[in-house]
Amino acid sequence: MHVPQASTAPLLAALAAADAYAFLAPLDCIIPLADPHGVDEAVLAQLAPQRTIFRLPAHLAGDKQIQKKCQQWRDAGYRLILDGADAGPVAAAQVDARALSFDASGARPALHQLLPLAGPHLAYNIADAGQLAVLQELGVSWFAGDYALHHARQQSEPEDATSRRRLLALLGLLARDADAHELEVPLKQDPSLSYHLLKLVNSAAFGFTAPITSFSQAITLLGRRQLQRWLQLLLYARQQDDGKIHALLPLAAVRAAQMEALCQLRGGDRDAQDLAFMAGVFSLLDVLLGMPMQEIIATLNLAPEVSAALLERNGELGTLLALVESAAPPPEGLRRAGIDGETYWRSLLQAYQWAIQVSRNL
Repeated sequence: MHVPQASTAPLLAALAAADAYAFLAPLDCIIPLADPHGVDEAVLAQLAPQRTIFRLPAHLAGDKQIQKKCQQWRDAGYRLILDGADAGPVAAAQVDARALSFDASGARPALHQLLPLAGPHLAYNIADAGQLAVLQELGVSWFAGDYALHHARQQSEPEDATSRRRLLALLGLLARDADAHELEVPLKQDPSLSYHLLKLVNSAAFGFTAPITSFSQAITLLGRRQLQRWLQLLLYARQQDDGKIHALLPLAAVRAAQMEALCQLRGGDRDAQDLAFMAGVFSLLDVLLGMPMQEIIATLNLAPEVSAALLERNGELGTLLALVESAAPPPEGLRRAGIDGETYWRSLLQAYQWAIQVSRNL
């Protein structure tokens, strides 16, 4: 997990508290260090060295004191990644860094800068899928940015229209709590979606001893509440032409799970949590389907508070949704939602934990 640039001390303290590493397992945490001299060694001692990577600005690599500090960190088990498009093997060797990172919105390093290092290399602030493809060709394998929100649609027009109608029909059935037989019809018409559903229910996440081979079995064993949640999320699991899962899936999972967690931490009941989850997972449908949200909402029978949240960010759900959509929510946004920093952090950890589980099972 790549953490955006922030004040180092609060960030390290937050990771050291609340069992953050347990929530984020098995992911490593990449932490930017704008000022390595300002690292609190007492807080540092509470982190998990084998799962922590420090991102060090390349212009500091020649500093003798920082080189000594980096060696101490390496000896303790931490890893280092050198940040800057002008960095290379020589600068990396000064601090024993094995990989480079750089801001994809600016200049990119050349191939000869990346190849001599073991990697994996990181690019952040990636704007779209086209930029992502170029970086993959360059040899970068860790990515961060808003590229999922600008993911190129790859289907031809006739296929696109048919798939869109089928998805909207399924969403409508889910929204009005249709019975199992009605849900089976669009599922059977969509091989990708049905494949992912059966793969999911047969995964270790559910622990069923006998294989599940039909939708009726899946619906019965999962229960309607679980089924509805997973189907909402599985809409994003449609495979692309290259066989990969849609890039929106992890983001949809995080939004949905954090909306639910915030609702729960604020005392909301199960029905309120279901609506919060739905608002979060549906908030990316306009990107997924390439349609205006107004047009999508018009075809669905959603609760009024969910529609208001999705269309105008109004009401309690709308306030929460605006919060989870922000990469770094401002203090006034938290106050407006009646949420303190610790509650927000715990909700985010729960959301990442669930999104990691989803990504591993699909």
